[in-house]
Amino acid sequence: MSEAGRGCYVVACEDLQSARWRRSRSVLRATTIASRSRSLFAAVAEERDGIATEPPVDVEARAASWTLDETLVAVAGSEFIGSLHLEVSRHGFGEIGMAVAREWRGRGVGSALLAAAIERARERGLHKLSLGVFAHNAAAIALYRKFGFVEEGRRVKHYRRASGELWDAIEMGLLL
Repeated sequence: MSEAGRGCYVVACEDLQSARWRRSRSVLRATTIASRSRSLFAAVAEERDGIATEPPVDVEARAASWTLDETLVAVAGSEFIGSLHLEVSRHGFGEIGMAVAREWRGRGVGSALLAAAIERARERGLHKLSLGVFAHNAAAIALYRKFGFVEEGRRVKHYRRASGELWDAIEMGLLL
């Protein structure tokens, strides 16, 4: 993994046909990462089913609170296709949140980001990774289970959506 900006790491697609992933030696500018992260976040929010945020998204206001520290990004050529943020707790665990561009899902992007995040968490000496995922997001749950995450609890009707629906969230964890 190469450092890009302060504490940001890049995972790059080596071969678009086979979607083989490698750690990149290239460095992206922090401004490029911040700009493309905002665009990806807004696009995923528009889908209204993968992350808690729904449109309209004031990306500038949200970006003001973001940090690139411990952010991993996935790129294919010049295309920014995914990101994962690792929020490190002073208690020795990390919370993760991930977004992958719709057209890149199911092609190894999430696996590459998650593998890199687990490696980074171990390098940082963390003892655990945690995350929350909507209960209906079967693909994400399967990905997390593939990496050894286990269900630790369920938050029933935890998220109120713009439609008025109340969605459950599953809390998952991985001991490192």
